[in-house]
Amino acid sequence: MKFLASLLHISDPTLPIGGYTHSNGLETYVQKRIVNNRETAKEFVENMLKYNLKYNDGAFVKLAYEATESKDLKAILKLDEECNALKCPKEIRQASQKLGLRLIKIFKRNENFEFMEAYEEAIKNREASSHYGVVFGIYTCLLGIPLYEALFGFYYTSLAGMITNAVKLVPLGQLDGQDILFELYPIMEKTAQETIELDRDLVGLCNTSFDIRCMQHERLYSRLYMS
Repeated sequence: MKFLASLLHISDPTLPIGGYTHSNGLETYVQKRIVNNRETAKEFVENMLKYNLKYNDGAFVKLAYEATESKDLKAILKLDEECNALKCPKEIRQASQKLGLRLIKIFKRNENFEFMEAYEEAIKNREASSHYGVVFGIYTCLLGIPLYEALFGFYYTSLAGMITNAVKLVPLGQLDGQDILFELYPIMEKTAQETIELDRDLVGLCNTSFDIRCMQHERLYSRLYMS
């Protein structure tokens, strides 16, 4: 059952990698009054899962997991490069890199893997950018966490973070946030399975509105979050 402890640990929304400092463009949506109540907050989080994470970071978790199973470092480096190119908003790209690096720093203190050490060396040589989805996929594979559970854990921690930010920004009641999380369980389950079966040609599907709001966040008059 060690994989269960590892899954709970790596998908813990309170893991100190700095995720709480990033709103993924939500702060822009709130300031523009597009997200302004419980219903619109749920819509934002649900759409982020179904139309963004599934085709981008979630897909990279899956692809990195599979490349790690094959011990294919070259494939990992190509995935990392592709992920870097797809993250057009500067803040989102930098956030993903920082989250990945911090995740490595936490787990390398107690979990040593030759494959991860080779990836770290590539980061030091600027051959890789340490994107969070890629790092998450590598570690969940090396820790023996099954792919479906790894994807569900990734989506859970991502959505829990967004909901926490929505509670602060909109603002919402704490129970409203928990209700949204409960309501999204079936969609997380469905999306995790869909990600496993995702057509490779759909990876990186563009989400123009999300990208624009993330870019606008850089120039907001006042900000609570870094992205």
